[in-house]
Amino acid sequence: KAAWLRELIKAGVIAPGEVDTRSIIEVKPEDLKGFSQWHMFAGIGVWSHALRNAGWADDRPVLTASAPCQPFSAAGKRKGTEDERHLWPVCFELIRVLRPPVMFGEQVSSKDGLMWFDHVKADLRSAGYAVFGCDIPASAFGAPHIRQRLYFLGELQ
Repeated sequence: KAAWLRELIKAGVIAPGEVDTRSIIEVKPEDLKGFSQWHMFAGIGVWSHALRNAGWADDRPVLTASAPCQPFSAAGKRKGTEDERHLWPVCFELIRVLRPPVMFGEQVSSKDGLMWFDHVKADLRSAGYAVFGCDIPASAFGAPHIRQRLYFLGELQ
């Protein structure tokens, strides 16, 4: 995925930046100083691409986080917060310190995913964010399957 992201940056498809291949567990807030956008769990660069398509300037501050869904997916082992891939607490610590004015995220919209979102909302609200979430099927964007996803926004108040 890192090579793909670098190619997208080189081609101008997503915002310019650095691709960090470390685990989020290894990333410290001071490593991210000087950047205006942080895309945690960047995958294939969809957040950067979507933000650009929505008219979001490359230098406008934002943090995106599509934390691993496996711990909360009905198709997985459903270990939830006991799963080693439950990385929201690590991501939230970066958010708490960096204080981006806006953050976007997404998660699987299963029963467990919705309970996860209750914790995410509480965390973000404790850090001064107003939080809004919505459940949207992938088919709403032309995908050939339903696959419910939970998208959320946090705005620093």
